[in-house]
Amino acid sequence: MFDLSQRVVIVTGASRGIGRGIAEVLASRGAHIVAAARGDHAAGTVEAIKGVGGKAEAASLDVTDSGSVEALVEGVIERHGRIDILVNNAGIARDQLMLRMKREEWDDVIATNLTAVFTCVHAVLKPMIKRRAGRIISISSVVGQMGNPGQANYAASKAGLIGFSKALAREVASRNVTVNVVAPGLVATDMTKGVAEKAQAEWNSLIPLQRLGTPQDIGCAVCFLASDEAAYITGQVIAVNGGMYM
Repeated sequence: MFDLSQRVVIVTGASRGIGRGIAEVLASRGAHIVAAARGDHAAGTVEAIKGVGGKAEAASLDVTDSGSVEALVEGVIERHGRIDILVNNAGIARDQLMLRMKREEWDDVIATNLTAVFTCVHAVLKPMIKRRAGRIISISSVVGQMGNPGQANYAASKAGLIGFSKALAREVASRNVTVNVVAPGLVATDMTKGVAEKAQAEWNSLIPLQRLGTPQDIGCAVCFLASDEAAYITGQVIAVNGGMYM
């Protein structure tokens, strides 16, 4: 079940946290992972995957640079002959109340979280359509569904991913390319480990399942959407948030 053997997968933002969790779960199901991140930051992810017998390679990628994206995609196709799955995970946050938010804080978040997804999708779409097969999965956020003070830029980018994916799903469904979204809630990563116990308790009180998610929780949802078992699912948002938003 959920066998991804022989599938070639690009995961952006794969150096740590959710991206690394996604890469590790997909690799555990047999996929060959192209772990993409700035510089050599994905090397640790690749080492971890190979350490348990998985298949992976690191790729240097700046998702905001269209030339970098195109070079990555061309290289993957040259080496492997195809790209089966694209996971758009790379993202940043520049939190600030709207009255204090600077234009560059808005622009940086939109460029990385939304425009870069357009760039990555644009690069892989023609090869997928030509093969009449593909999976495009983008990582949104519960914030894109319910909003959050101080995150107008982040919420807009993540909500935009949902609209973008639904429109794209309608365009490419006839070519057997599915497009879906996973919307995580609060997830335990390196960024959240340093938060005080009191804050973590407050977060848990917002979540019916009484815990933060894990990168593996998100990876399992992505794995399902990438699999043959999800062949009849497109244009959907899978919320993985412990019931925080229903």
